[in-house]
Amino acid sequence: MLRKILLILGLSFVFDSISAQDIQFKRVNKPIEIDGVIDEEWAIADSAFNWMQYFPFDSSLAVNQSVAKVLFDDKNIYILGVMYSDKKEKEYVTPSLRRDFRGSANDNFTVIFDTFQDRTNAFTFGINPFGVQREGLVVNGGTGESSFSLDWDNVWKGEARQYEGYWVAEMAIPFNTLRFNEGQTEWNINFYRIDSESAERSTWAPIPRNFTLFNLASLWVGNWEEPTKKGGKNLSVIPYISGNSSTNFEANTETKSGLSAGFDVKYGITPGLNLDLTVNPDFSQVEVDQQVTNLDRFEIFFPERRQFFLENADLFSNYGNRGTRPFFSRRIGVSRDESTGQNIESTIPFGARISGKANDNLRVGVLSMQVADDQTAGLPSYNYSMVSLQQKVFARSNISAFLVNKQTFQNPKEYSDSLYNEWDRTFGVDYNLASEDNRITGKFFYHQNINQAKVDSAFAAGIELQYSVPKWSLDMRAQAVGANYVPEVGFVRRTDIQQLAMTYRRSIFPSSGGVQRHGPGLDFDIVGNDTYGFLDWDMNFLYDINWKSSARFSLRLRRQYTYLFNGFDPSGTGGLRLPANTEYTNNLFIARYESDERKKVSFNLSTRSGQYFNGTRINLEGGVQWRYQPLGFTSIDFAYNRIRLPKPYNSSNLFLIGPRFDFTFSKELFWTTFVQYNSQIDNVNINSRLQWRFAPVSDIFLVYTDNYLAEMNPDGFIEFGGSKSRAIVFKMTYWLNL
Repeated sequence: MLRKILLILGLSFVFDSISAQDIQFKRVNKPIEIDGVIDEEWAIADSAFNWMQYFPFDSSLAVNQSVAKVLFDDKNIYILGVMYSDKKEKEYVTPSLRRDFRGSANDNFTVIFDTFQDRTNAFTFGINPFGVQREGLVVNGGTGESSFSLDWDNVWKGEARQYEGYWVAEMAIPFNTLRFNEGQTEWNINFYRIDSESAERSTWAPIPRNFTLFNLASLWVGNWEEPTKKGGKNLSVIPYISGNSSTNFEANTETKSGLSAGFDVKYGITPGLNLDLTVNPDFSQVEVDQQVTNLDRFEIFFPERRQFFLENADLFSNYGNRGTRPFFSRRIGVSRDESTGQNIESTIPFGARISGKANDNLRVGVLSMQVADDQTAGLPSYNYSMVSLQQKVFARSNISAFLVNKQTFQNPKEYSDSLYNEWDRTFGVDYNLASEDNRITGKFFYHQNINQAKVDSAFAAGIELQYSVPKWSLDMRAQAVGANYVPEVGFVRRTDIQQLAMTYRRSIFPSSGGVQRHGPGLDFDIVGNDTYGFLDWDMNFLYDINWKSSARFSLRLRRQYTYLFNGFDPSGTGGLRLPANTEYTNNLFIARYESDERKKVSFNLSTRSGQYFNGTRINLEGGVQWRYQPLGFTSIDFAYNRIRLPKPYNSSNLFLIGPRFDFTFSKELFWTTFVQYNSQIDNVNINSRLQWRFAPVSDIFLVYTDNYLAEMNPDGFIEFGGSKSRAIVFKMTYWLNL
């Protein structure tokens, strides 16, 4: 009873003073030892207290409260988090001891720094009760799940310790790890916590539950006791050495082996502007892409994972929209072998990138990469370059302009009978809209592609607008893509289209029971052009349910229309194609369920089943994960497509099975093994990677990859053939701060 009275009194205090909340960053005279123990130095620090609940509700104080503190010295900014619990003894949730954990059910404490106070870009640093660290970047104001990435890495210290009834997190983040301006007296800041005991998510600065947990419009202010200063020389050198041996059994070629070495350099030109250099980079530590059953008529998007391209990546990659991008960094030095699902790398002798803040309102990005010629593919050497400028306007919006250039200084005709473009350029402007309260977001863009052919209709233009309040949201999108808009350094799924789409969702928040939110919605997407009229359209009735346990369910009842302007085999087997200039109207349903991830065994299950072109499709996809924390987990992902088409077209049963074994023997030693069977390409891929993090952001990798011919017999068992290709790679990287 007393606790409830205190919570009510505290809630009144919070609402009375919600507009005045801030925290002071105070100087400490000696470095703080990062060990999860609250030393006496923390007694002078200001406190961030009275945290608000974000999930399942956003109108009350958190049930399990937390306190955060901030101190600094000449080299580091120090963060303390104390996370209380109603239960004296509890089991915290973590998937493993691997860095960069993610998930709404994993206990963690996270701080967000908006160092330039633009409420558009921010750094995040998090830690869980086992001392496992993660760091990431927030872009686009934290609007949408894709605006938060954990792919960025850097050097900092963190430790945690569990006590009876609470746990403690300590962090020391070097100023050289962050980007900021000298002489600042304020930063924007927030803290958030995920508590697995009650599936509660809470924040210091309140965030409406219709926004993301890392939304930047809702940050509060941190006041510096002294203006910020440059943290000394900001120079890091990251050398590597690697050796590899590979054999292509299908081509019956000799085993290839070799040694290579190279390095990256990171230099802080100013506290806000960074120079990245790379010489002979090697990306062999990148995990293989997760294989998919490809039943799409258009190219499938696979994300960039290479560290060199990730910091300030939004400056380069966020132009246009997901399906119409003028710049896609995976075009630089990486292609995909569709027969195995493996990455194929081209040699990059040299690359350079400058990115960051030129001043409080202007961000700058300049990139240049030189890719060597490929005699096997008949490709000359190309230079890939991009210039991007982003000027802040109004409270949180910006105008961005760019130029992308791909050019060879050799004669392309000497390398292939095909006439490759000697140069290809794309330029354009985006206006990124974000209201001060984040209710209205969106963008407008126009891009133009040119090369020596000087063709017409080589443009892309679009508009997106989103309006979101707790009880409903509206998302409207429209674009036009010219028939000849084919930027060679971009990703464009479809050309010669006009598209209009809209999604409306209604949210109902029950005051009692196990459901946190549910509600219906309507959605449509129409694609056409002047030649054929309607190409595709779909109409959907939606219903979503979120439980307080973090389980989720979504349903779509869809009616869709497809016009094939080219022949297409919907069985995915390379059989007889449905003829061009035919049309199909289908009814189907799409559903997905995700179980409570706090359980040691969790699963997800989805389906996309019903009428399919001129036949039927039964689809079942999902995954099961068994967590044996903190040592790791075992999971298996699967996909089954039963496609039945009338004769003479092929029917098919397509299977995709992917077990994964992830063992984290400690916070420094990891072993991960993927096995991926894809019946569509008759391939079993094995990728096993041992990683030893012997120093901060410094690793030794040993990677074994094998691809086998595999077919499913009539009895439903997989029969293995011989190996198609095999490779083993050793690599060592070392992050050296000078």
